[in-house]
Amino acid sequence: MENQEARQVAVIGGGPRGTSVVERLITQHRGLGEGAPSITIHVVEPHEPGPGHIWRTDQSRLFLMNTPCLYPTVVPVGATAADVEPPLVALSFDEWRISVNDGIVTGLEAADRAECARLSSSDFPSRALYGRYLAWMFAEVTSKAGPGVSVTHHRHEAVTLEPVAPGPESTAARYDGADVGGRPSSAGTSGRWRILLDDGSSVDADEVVLAVGHLAATLTPEQERLQDAAARHGLQYWPPAVPADVAWNRLPAGKAVLIRGLGLNFFDAMIQLTEGRGGRFVPRDDGRLDYEPSGREPMLVAASRRGVPYRAKAMLESYIPRSVRMRFCTPHRVLAFRQSGIQPGFDHDIWPLLHRDVLWAYYSTLSRTGTAAGDPPATFLAQLDEALALKGPAWESAAAAVVERYVPAAARLDVEALAQPFAGRRFADGEEYSAAVLAYLDADASGSARGEDDPLKMAIGAMNAGRSVIKQAVADGGISDSSWNAELRGWFEPLVEGLASGPPPVRIAQLAALVRAGVVRFVGPNPSFGFDPDEALFRATSPWVQGDSFTARYLVEAMMPANRVSTSLSPLMRDLLRRGTVRPRTYMAEDGVPVTSAGLDVTAPPYRAVDRTGREHDSLFVIGLQLASVQWGTAIAAEAGAPLTAGSRTLLDADGIAAAVLDRILAPDEQVRTGTVQV
Repeated sequence: MENQEARQVAVIGGGPRGTSVVERLITQHRGLGEGAPSITIHVVEPHEPGPGHIWRTDQSRLFLMNTPCLYPTVVPVGATAADVEPPLVALSFDEWRISVNDGIVTGLEAADRAECARLSSSDFPSRALYGRYLAWMFAEVTSKAGPGVSVTHHRHEAVTLEPVAPGPESTAARYDGADVGGRPSSAGTSGRWRILLDDGSSVDADEVVLAVGHLAATLTPEQERLQDAAARHGLQYWPPAVPADVAWNRLPAGKAVLIRGLGLNFFDAMIQLTEGRGGRFVPRDDGRLDYEPSGREPMLVAASRRGVPYRAKAMLESYIPRSVRMRFCTPHRVLAFRQSGIQPGFDHDIWPLLHRDVLWAYYSTLSRTGTAAGDPPATFLAQLDEALALKGPAWESAAAAVVERYVPAAARLDVEALAQPFAGRRFADGEEYSAAVLAYLDADASGSARGEDDPLKMAIGAMNAGRSVIKQAVADGGISDSSWNAELRGWFEPLVEGLASGPPPVRIAQLAALVRAGVVRFVGPNPSFGFDPDEALFRATSPWVQGDSFTARYLVEAMMPANRVSTSLSPLMRDLLRRGTVRPRTYMAEDGVPVTSAGLDVTAPPYRAVDRTGREHDSLFVIGLQLASVQWGTAIAAEAGAPLTAGSRTLLDADGIAAAVLDRILAPDEQVRTGTVQV
């Protein structure tokens, strides 16, 4: 039975972010001691709490994470835990996996145990297994809740959230509008909330945390036209979706299927339609793979703006290569701007620091492995080091001059050109283009296999290391709005995602095998997708591949629904926006035109939501993807052992929100005890 005297806290969304908030609430509450007021935590999640929707445990094990076992965690562990109250269950995913193998963690299904046994710390687990970790962690954390905490899971979707007048028994009535904890309360709202669920029931709460994660979204105008054409002409258009939600068995064998997107969702589609249908990948003597088809595969015709898939992760024993040492893009140097009261620009101030580290990682590896650079290598590296250390813009031309003296043109690195590997090249037909992509894939797979000895993979490793530093530096107004939009999001984000957010190495090797087997073909860079009225089919073409185009009755968007609150199809988000309870963050571009960001308008941490009029809600908090207006890289998981301010930022957010919630709960009771508030 629910404790009616307890303060009610609702966490809407029980995936990884919601789980982190629950864990922090329970852990911090226990740290308050026996006199802490009781709380009831309501977790509103239509799926299993812990994995939620994206990581649910019943999905295909062919869907792999794009991070190795050693990386993710849902609780602060290692170096991370030093900054916060230590978790009651201190296991990262890899530590949990090892505990399963050692028989310490029990009760798992045979398939989970078998996968744990065959994985190493540097291997890439299935998303289903990571979901099992999340489910286990949620159960363990909640089982260790102290006597003053109860957790209730509501297996329903929240459809509305509305403020309700605090009743006479509501603790909120004691301090609404009063000074809280010695500081003035916000000018915004402080009353209770009522959450309506999809079965018609409701939950009342004093504090609410929005941790809703990935949400369905409206289509773009172009996507709507394609969907409309499919409906009118009996074709099939498959909009952006979570891969585990897609009925891949509905795509017929032997038929051409156009796939737009060569990111992570593409590899999920690729593997389900090949190995998922009984095909086999067989190792060759040269280290590459061959594919033995089952005969049930469609013919996949894939395309993206770059024309090639995301680059594969390198085979490493650590998430950041051990040979990569960041000397320029460090927290000390990047955060120095903010500490000096300067708002840096990305292109002018931050990218030059990371660019130096990327070049050093590449050329130092090139010299160490004897691949090409420098004779003698020590002289080359000494001169390059001296050039990179120059202050101001002179460093770039000085470094280029050193490289030109020592490194053959074919071995030089142009970092920004990596975003368009076939820029300026024209191809006579699709066969020539597919051959070029196949060579690109084979080279990428070989580079991943070389790991720390591959110069390009080490340059990408430096970019990945810098990404955590940049994420910390640009959060909460760390760079100007114009720089955020045009520079960080405009060109750097597509570059770094295509290089550093790629699939496990095996997926690139498998894709190359499918190309050799004729199962996968490519359209070309900057493709155009549309409806051909003459043939009543979808058609895909590339301006850079001559004399070839592809038609099909099936068009699949290999991408997630857009993470943009203003286009969300979530009943809850639409209700919040309609009521004006929340609003998207809007800023003025340099030309004076207002720009609506992808995320919600929120205060500084702990990220209270801001309503239509600009007032903040004392008791409504936001965490996760909907913070895209003030944080960069919100979809990246927390990194085990990383500092909270960098690779584990989501855990810092959860910790801050939990502290704010408990502060609000404690403040009225303390004020009542000391007589500062009348009841």
